[in-house]
Amino acid sequence: MNTNEIKLLVVDDEVAFANTLSQRLNMRNIKAVPVYDGEQALSKLKESIIDVVLLDLKMPGMHGLDVLKKIKSMYPDVQVIILTAHGTDKDEEEARLLGGFDFLKKPADIDNLEQKIRKAYKEKSNIERIKTEAEDNNK
Repeated sequence: MNTNEIKLLVVDDEVAFANTLSQRLNMRNIKAVPVYDGEQALSKLKESIIDVVLLDLKMPGMHGLDVLKKIKSMYPDVQVIILTAHGTDKDEEEARLLGGFDFLKKPADIDNLEQKIRKAYKEKSNIERIKTEAEDNNK
């Protein structure tokens, strides 16, 4: 897999932020798609192959940590980076316990964010490679 294939889901109820961030990441060869709440995120994950999710915490409807829990239970290889303006140390600890890959505070530097996304993508690729090798060894 090459880095041009990173498929990213941006989940944030701030529509302008999600759209702008997606556009900026698309210019960096990351295929970013914005959605605006947890339910939309779960629907998009069902219909599309997603490598990495950027997830806000404080959203109407489903809280980001609940979305994280569902993502990791249904799609354990998908890497989730929390990106929030309202996160606490307790939120960060819980996100990591639930399988979150990283926890960043808004506003995030775009270069640092891109680096974290690429690192998360590499982690997902490594997990998939190990699973494939294990399956091949069991044949």
